Amino acid sequence: MTDTVARGRARTAEPGEGIGLDELALATRNHGLPLEALRYDVTPPGLHYVLTHYDIPAVDPASWRLGITGAVQQPLDLDLTALQARPAVTSRVTLECAGNGRARLEPRPVSQPWLLEAVGTAEWTGVPLAPLLEEAGVSAGAVDVVFTGADHGVERGVEQDYARALPLAEAMRPDVLLAWAMNGADLPPQHGAPLRLVVPGWYGMAHVKWLTRIEVLDHEFDGFQNAVAYRLKTEPGDPGTPVDRIRPRALLAPPGFPDFMSRERFLPAGPVQLSGRAWSGRAPITRVEVSTDGGGTWTDAELDPPDPAHPFAWRSWTLDWTAPPGRHELVVRAADSSGAQPLEQEWNRQGMANNLVQQVPVTVS
Repeated sequence: MTDTVARGRARTAEPGEGIGLDELALATRNHGLPLEALRYDVTPPGLHYVLTHYDIPAVDPASWRLGITGAVQQPLDLDLTALQARPAVTSRVTLECAGNGRARLEPRPVSQPWLLEAVGTAEWTGVPLAPLLEEAGVSAGAVDVVFTGADHGVERGVEQDYARALPLAEAMRPDVLLAWAMNGADLPPQHGAPLRLVVPGWYGMAHVKWLTRIEVLDHEFDGFQNAVAYRLKTEPGDPGTPVDRIRPRALLAPPGFPDFMSRERFLPAGPVQLSGRAWSGRAPITRVEVSTDGGGTWTDAELDPPDPAHPFAWRSWTLDWTAPPGRHELVVRAADSSGAQPLEQEWNRQGMANNLVQQVPVTVS
């Protein structure tokens, strides 16, 4: 295991170090949203971003069961039929990977090399978690709720099932779901079939897939994915602070047409409507601004009004631009009540919760 441990340690790339074969291997297994797919209010499942930590497990829905145990008065053992017999709800929720944008940081944290595309919005159907916890009878001293998936592997030398915890108050939110369907169809294997957790507003690491166990703890969970991974820290020995809610972000659906290799955009001079999506897990988006000169000047975009039925789904924005000939750099940023996206990187060792603004080079002919 020694070589595995050495390869698995969190590290940052050396100056001039390119993306390695191990990172490329991750990039071929996982995939982001093609930015032109921002046109869809609800992302088709095959275009929604995917991140799988280990292997996609082979789970037989017919024999699958979910246990709810730990600091509860009455443990529950449920199969999929029992869950689906309960009143179901459907929620439209935007998911974003906590590492989105990591590959653009300097120095680059070595891991899944996301650019900006680790996002998607789907309609998730399932049952609220809170009534199940109430039925199990959560003990008075409960602190955390741990969600364990069927995916198993080694991460930084630690063999583990993927397991994440939520504070009890977050787990008891009425909008947290145990979902068995995506966009009106059974969950695809890569999205957690037969059952996954959906935690609106939180980064993707909290939405545990292939869910098999829920355990209520009377103490804080100290498992790897909470205590070591997904923490904001700048120094090797820094314990850091946990990653939780999605920070505000706006993305532009790149206009015109692309160069095959560089993805630089080309479009004819004249009127063009710029458009995209914006979202936040902490508060409603309050503003989207666009710059066509690299961030020198900013213009407010027209932002669709919030939809009370879908508070955790992205919102559409548009801006009419008369594109003059020449080379331009389009920049877009969103803001919520906590502030706007930064124009300079806010670096951390794992490349987490980075919401640096998007920059899109455009040549107008």
